[in-house]
Amino acid sequence: MLERLLIAGLLLGVGILVYCIYRRFHLSQLAKSIDIDPILTDLKQGVSTIVYFTTPMCIPCKTQQQPALKVLQSELGDGSIQIIQIDATQDPSAAQRWGVMSAPTTFVLDETFQPKHVNHGVADVNKLKRQLGITAT
Repeated sequence: MLERLLIAGLLLGVGILVYCIYRRFHLSQLAKSIDIDPILTDLKQGVSTIVYFTTPMCIPCKTQQQPALKVLQSELGDGSIQIIQIDATQDPSAAQRWGVMSAPTTFVLDETFQPKHVNHGVADVNKLKRQLGITAT
């Protein structure tokens, strides 16, 4: 029994490590092509950006992610953050370019549009603030 728990723990640890490596690789690949991405053409320089991928059938998007983004936008104001919402069913090429496999997925970009964080699944307001470098209150 102890051996099985040890093996399960080891597999879990390896899985977490592989996922962390994948996220880092994903961000590095995205950073190489982000300068030419058409969804970023109309953005203001010098302002952090969240790129948010959703779908019409995504319940967590509607009940958790969108309200969290609205709270973040209202707390920080329009001049402090830009939020781009992309329907992955309407723009599948953007979802493919960004490597989105599920909704919701959010990307946090710094002021120079370099990707700093990716969230597969719901990211709450405090997590997004931390990723933006803002102290959560």
